[in-house]
Amino acid sequence: MSVSAIESTLQQMASLATQAAGPSAGKSADEQPLKGTEPGSFSGELKAAVGRINELQQSAGNTAMAFQTGDPGVALHEVMVDMQKASVAFQMGVQVRNRLVSAYKDVMNMPV
Repeated sequence: MSVSAIESTLQQMASLATQAAGPSAGKSADEQPLKGTEPGSFSGELKAAVGRINELQQSAGNTAMAFQTGDPGVALHEVMVDMQKASVAFQMGVQVRNRLVSAYKDVMNMPV
């Protein structure tokens, strides 16, 4: 798998996660970026994608908890849509991880 194909997949993943998440809240002031995770770098984009998947899962969990506690402002269909968004995002993250591991193994098995 070529680098451009991986970058294309990551960009698609980022745009879909952004569309699914809608407007997101700002980052906390105490969140320190790790070395090599600048925006635009591979590790930075990967970290951001994992963060967006985490936000979707937390949002879905909060919506489900609100529904279970009887919040009148939360409907069942909202809970189901949020849970499905989180599930799809997680499955896509797993597939990207699998592809990256496969590409790494292919590179490592190349004769020198």
